[in-house]
Amino acid sequence: MPDRLEHSVLIESNPAAPAKSVIAPGEGAVFLVALSICLGALIYLHVPWEPSAILTAVAFAAVTALATMLHRFGAPIPIRAIALILFGAMMGISAGKLRVITSGTPVIPELIGPVMVEGWISNIEPATTGVRLRIRPHAIARFDATRLPREIRLTHRLDLRVSSGRFVRCWAVLRPPPGPSIPGDYDFRRAAWFDGLGGVGYVQGRCRGGMLGAPPSLSQRVDLFVAAKRRQLATYVNAVAGERAGGFAAALVSGDRSYMPQADQTALRASGLAHLLAISGLHLGIVGGLIYFIIRHSLALIEPLSIRYPVQKAAALAAILATALYLILSGASVSTQRAFIMSTVFFGAILFDRPALSLRSFSIALMAVTLMKPESVVSPGFQMSFAATGVLIAIYDAWNRNRPYRARTLFGRLRFGATSLAVTSIAASTATAPFAFFHFERLAPLGLAANLIAMPIVSLASVPAAGLAIILAPFGLSEWGIRAFGMSLEAILAVAHRAADAGASLAHPIKAMPPTALVGFALTLALFVILQGWTRAAATTAAAAFAAALWVTTPPAPVYWSPSGEVYLNTDGATYSAVPFLEADALGPLRFDSAIPAAPCNRPRCLYELAQGETVLLLNAGGRISCTEIAPIDIVLSADALPCANAIPWNQITANGGAEIRLTDTGPSLTHPPRCSPRPWRGCS
Repeated sequence: MPDRLEHSVLIESNPAAPAKSVIAPGEGAVFLVALSICLGALIYLHVPWEPSAILTAVAFAAVTALATMLHRFGAPIPIRAIALILFGAMMGISAGKLRVITSGTPVIPELIGPVMVEGWISNIEPATTGVRLRIRPHAIARFDATRLPREIRLTHRLDLRVSSGRFVRCWAVLRPPPGPSIPGDYDFRRAAWFDGLGGVGYVQGRCRGGMLGAPPSLSQRVDLFVAAKRRQLATYVNAVAGERAGGFAAALVSGDRSYMPQADQTALRASGLAHLLAISGLHLGIVGGLIYFIIRHSLALIEPLSIRYPVQKAAALAAILATALYLILSGASVSTQRAFIMSTVFFGAILFDRPALSLRSFSIALMAVTLMKPESVVSPGFQMSFAATGVLIAIYDAWNRNRPYRARTLFGRLRFGATSLAVTSIAASTATAPFAFFHFERLAPLGLAANLIAMPIVSLASVPAAGLAIILAPFGLSEWGIRAFGMSLEAILAVAHRAADAGASLAHPIKAMPPTALVGFALTLALFVILQGWTRAAATTAAAAFAAALWVTTPPAPVYWSPSGEVYLNTDGATYSAVPFLEADALGPLRFDSAIPAAPCNRPRCLYELAQGETVLLLNAGGRISCTEIAPIDIVLSADALPCANAIPWNQITANGGAEIRLTDTGPSLTHPPRCSPRPWRGCS
């Protein structure tokens, strides 16, 4: 369907005069379908009911037939564009429903433990303290064997003496994956359900190896074999690359970050260099490009072969196979999948003697990742990865069309390299900034400067060293390249720590962005990618101004009350102070991990004045107070139930989950996170 409508559904343009066109010729329809598929996936994930599979299939068939008829009978272009959007949206909704039908896992129903857990380690992930073990359970004591989750995740605080692929036995405390504890918080429960994670918890003591062999399922044996090889690769690179940057090198090569110190990961995030940890286009470009270069030029030296056969096709096929192997070994994150699909489209164009159209490859990657994993559209990695890639494609397309000549001298090439590096850093930072604001409510103050310093190190030192390791690996001499790779990463870590330390004094809390503003900024980026000329500048300026206005004019909630007992108070319009109030066995919101810690409310009464002038009173248990006495207070949070209009009791929080509390003309208004619904990841017990 998209291919047939590709050249006619959008506003036509003259390919001979690209600077005057409104929409990129020949690629706009594919990009529009990709965006519509993302929109459909978002709609599916956020509707409060579970769509019927039969109704979804009927709606998809009807929309497909309608779009086909409108195209065949020559309906006006705007009508066909609307039909194409509906077609893409129904593809996204249908992909979400199909993903639900084929996904999911039994979930631990309640807090249990300590119990004996037996299973195979499928992955080792970093944690604030220790590591997190992903375990495929074989048995859980006192638990129905027919209701075992596909995987569980346990925090292991002591030194680890087992590895991925091993059968282990652990004493552990388990609970169901937690949902959002306040409105707008990250829904870990949904992500865990799609990922097959049915329980979380922690190990009491240390996991020890067991004697049971591999699982009976062939797919599980293959997965565990790959996990074991990934761990072996990470261990090897960590040991060879050097003590200082070994963990960083292991993370880049295998995707395993468990060897990397938390201080280094924090510094990379605070300096705006955390994108280096996401295995994406840079890493697959190194692998695929080097393999293509080596094989093509090696075969070209064999004259009889190079004359009779297109050696570039053999090199392209080898590059695809090499990047596929790297995709598997690196863990296949969203950013890696996107980069692999784009590189496959690029090398596939060489195989079939077709030009590799960059925007089309980007759109195909966007569609493929969304259709395979519709739930990923709400993840920060998906949004930031595709936002940066799309904007860079649009900028370099305009740059190549408007650059009158190519640099031929050494000085010209150096100038071009420096300019392209600066443009890349500025464009990527600008494109990902709205998503960093929304998901993390912070931005690295010196991120641009850190990228301008670190990226030349990556290009001139890290990439050649990694290439050297790949070339020397067949001869058993990869240690030289890996050690040089580690030394270059040590320089990058030094830049990250310097930028993080210097930026700490410049960092300022950012006001929470409402979802409507994020949608506006996403629309801005989409318009920037698809439009050209003066229409691009006008449309993106208007959309960005509208999104910024929504952000600025939406007041933040003055108070949040978490089921963990903490109260979060808006103290200066952007910053929230975390006040320990009551004790409860629940997790705090991920959103406020970096909230300013405040003194606990240990007195019978604690009074606070907030940024907008609201007054909040915390009342501990056992205190006697009248409604007349607290009437002048705007919001009263009470450990005990009080028959007062402005008082909110603790039992309301424990019964309904955490609350966002706002003031209205009739008193405090509470919004709770969704506790249960017909959605499979949020079922009502």
